[in-house]
Amino acid sequence: MIKGDGAQDAVDMLAEARSAQMLSEAESPGWIELVAPAKVNLVLNVGDRLDSGYHRVSTILHALNLHDTVFMRRTAAPEGSGLSVAAEVKGRGGVSVPEIASADNLAAKAVALLARAIGRAEDERVEIRIDKRIPAQAGLGGGSSDAAAALVGACRLWGVDPSSREVRDAACEVGSDVAFFLQGGCAAFAGKGDEFVRSLCASKRPVVLVKPERGVSTVRAYQAFDADPVPADGAVEAAFDEVGSADDVPLFNNLALASEGLEPELSAVRRWLEGRCGAGRALLCGSGSCTFALCESFDEAVAVSVEARKHGWWSRATSLGSLKAAVVR
Repeated sequence: MIKGDGAQDAVDMLAEARSAQMLSEAESPGWIELVAPAKVNLVLNVGDRLDSGYHRVSTILHALNLHDTVFMRRTAAPEGSGLSVAAEVKGRGGVSVPEIASADNLAAKAVALLARAIGRAEDERVEIRIDKRIPAQAGLGGGSSDAAAALVGACRLWGVDPSSREVRDAACEVGSDVAFFLQGGCAAFAGKGDEFVRSLCASKRPVVLVKPERGVSTVRAYQAFDADPVPADGAVEAAFDEVGSADDVPLFNNLALASEGLEPELSAVRRWLEGRCGAGRALLCGSGSCTFALCESFDEAVAVSVEARKHGWWSRATSLGSLKAAVVR
């Protein structure tokens, strides 16, 4: 949210300075750097509720060029102390970061799960620093992407094959979207959203993201959906099975009405975006609270983003892309 008062500007500058200091420290020898992209669901088709409590899902996800940056290193620990994982997160570009314990961070959980899966118990400390530009509770998959990047980073530090079964199992245990970020680009997933089906040709189309301050509980959104489910039509099901390019996928999210019913501002954001980018070009990201819109040009995406911020909404111009969780340095 854009603030005009000097006090808020000072707070923002202090946060940027602290994050820049963390970035500088993480560029010292011994650290590796990874990219962790955001995502949108071009298609989210929620089906029946399973006995496990999850829902059957068919979805087409697409990576964005908006991304977090993850830094990792391992250092020796006192003899007999075993392996420990610590995560530190700093917000960038106006993104606020919730206060959570390091052990509850998805990236730290992912590394700990992989260590147990491969039987690694050396006396060492794995440090994770996340430079965060993807907002939380937005439906953009930031936490899941950080977890995927942490798994890839741990593989590099430990000499593990990132395509191994242990890595895939750890990804699925952390969360349903984590497996996608190991794949990247554009891909169809089924099951709980964690079973890879096929890849699609990725798009480079410009996108604008708009997120109001209030969010929606994912649990409440699914409860509202169960009370009044919205079935997918034949075109959406055909796209999931047959369409080969992201540019040809019809946008669809049958969870959106449930979320918009819980938080009316989401509906207002979608209508506002459709008024600027065209009918049928805006869609809620998962259960929200971010909505994305496809744009004809990056200049249009930037112009819409600037206007959105004047309404007090968080917004970014970016584009669809082929990124995945990966080591870059």
